[in-house]
Amino acid sequence: MGQKVNPLGMRIGIIREWDSKWYGNKRAYTKMLHQDIKLRKFIEDHLKDAGLSRIEIQRNANQVTVNIHTSRPGIVIGSQGASIEKLRTQLENKFRDKFQINIIEVKKPYQDARIVAELVGKQIERRMPYRRACKTAIDRATESGVLGIKIRVAGRLNGVDIARNQFFKEGRIPLQTFRSNIDYAYYPAVTTFGVIGVKVWIYLGDIFHGNVHNQTSSSAHPVS
Repeated sequence: MGQKVNPLGMRIGIIREWDSKWYGNKRAYTKMLHQDIKLRKFIEDHLKDAGLSRIEIQRNANQVTVNIHTSRPGIVIGSQGASIEKLRTQLENKFRDKFQINIIEVKKPYQDARIVAELVGKQIERRMPYRRACKTAIDRATESGVLGIKIRVAGRLNGVDIARNQFFKEGRIPLQTFRSNIDYAYYPAVTTFGVIGVKVWIYLGDIFHGNVHNQTSSSAHPVS
């Protein structure tokens, strides 16, 4: 019987690194791990419309560095940096640590699985037909240069009584090749008929010795 694993977790240590980078001893590890979970949830709740991609956390003895990858950095930064300064103050008051926040802009959002899944999910929540939402996302992702994309929606599609799932695919998705740069994300779309799960797989090329092969360009760059 085939077993399904998370494409991101399977590639950690091969072509992908951890989103949290720190060392904790036996006493501090549990506390820091739970703090990472709460920290990510806090940022996601406060930046729901910012097109978040990834939240990376780095710790040292004196401060916590948070790298926020987003497709809409203007919303995160705010007018003259007011929003990001307010967020930093809220984090320091809540978690009792010194924080440094870096904003990294995602230049090609349709090459990011989490952003695509969120876009499709929010369109379904606004009662757009799921076929149209998925096919539009696939067309735009293909235009942006991805080598393959697959979208799976599952639940009471169009309000039917019996839940089912539907796949939409373009290109190829080599999930069993470790060097394949596969991005994956899940987004639960909450509708009046129940939750519709949206899963997205995006294939960006192969990585050889740290270099991406057949990928058009880097999808993110830092914002000062």
